[in-house]
Amino acid sequence: MALNFHMQGFSGYGVQYSPFFDNRLAVASGSNFGLVGNGNLFILDIDPQGRIHSMNSFMTQDCLYDVAWNELHENQVLVAQGDGSLRLFDTSLQKFPIAIFKEHSKEVLSCNWNLINKQTFVSSSWDGTVKIWTPNRKESLRTLQVQPVMQSQLVDNTIAKTNGSRGTISANKNCIYQAQFSPHDENLVMCCSGNSYVTLFDLRQPNSNNKQQRFLAHNGSETLTCDFNKYRPTVVATSGVDSSIRIWDIRMLVNLGPQSQHINSSAACINEITRAHELAVRKVAWSPHHPNVLLSASYDMTCSVWQDLSYDGSRFTMKTNSIDSSKGFIKRFTGHSEFVFGADWSLWGQPGFIATTGWDGNVFLWNGLQR
Repeated sequence: MALNFHMQGFSGYGVQYSPFFDNRLAVASGSNFGLVGNGNLFILDIDPQGRIHSMNSFMTQDCLYDVAWNELHENQVLVAQGDGSLRLFDTSLQKFPIAIFKEHSKEVLSCNWNLINKQTFVSSSWDGTVKIWTPNRKESLRTLQVQPVMQSQLVDNTIAKTNGSRGTISANKNCIYQAQFSPHDENLVMCCSGNSYVTLFDLRQPNSNNKQQRFLAHNGSETLTCDFNKYRPTVVATSGVDSSIRIWDIRMLVNLGPQSQHINSSAACINEITRAHELAVRKVAWSPHHPNVLLSASYDMTCSVWQDLSYDGSRFTMKTNSIDSSKGFIKRFTGHSEFVFGADWSLWGQPGFIATTGWDGNVFLWNGLQR
């Protein structure tokens, strides 16, 4: 059984459970499928009878693509906006943001709060940059520039020889779809791009392309989403246009700066769920309760929960999901009638509760582990 809230006139892009209240969510949305027109931040509460209602909402002049709760303040929510800005709202107030952060030159596609430091947050944009911010100042603390694709031609060729085939690098190669802090290291930031690469930045290092760790994640197809495992610090998951979910151990990566002569990043993939969906996967998220369970949301209008068979909860098994007839499949949710963009696990109560939102304007709450 799923709970539902419909955002009349708006399409959902991002959703996140509150880290302070077990019955509260924030949803980022846009009118006209987010292509043109206003955005709206919905603050939703679940009452004791299991009904979802809007506690507050904030209309914006442009679409909202992502949302992140302030980890230090129970009433503050950050949104990523289509005009290149990030806006911080206080849910106890009305109408206007309490802070605006404007440096990106194109749409801001993601925002994420640092779970360890809690004084910083990160954003990524269509302009090809990742920025580190603090809510105490309007100017960013640091701008991270992903290494240009032209310097990665050797990498592309090497992966093509290794895998036998490679997709065409996307025309949206500079677009950074998602960036996030590691939940284990306050100085480690990961982002994924339209050029198919996942890049890791160590904020303790000076700004330099030579200091980037990066790997080609999906053979030239756009990498749309990435996530750190909440229990295994060196394990990350990625997915994108090719509809496969890949799991990587970042200990196996090498420095892929322009002076590198030996490139062997393909060995970092420790597991893969091929054809996880019929269309592109827009979101992957590891469970906050289990080290080997993850969630995916797709343009095929479904969401799925998977078990990572390469890990049994205590050790690596040396197995992959390809050995299982169901590919580690646990459950599929089919309640949406349009592209699904946003998904988040609840930290609260019985493990397995999930919130999803998409272009149909619906927010669904459902249990991904209840068969």
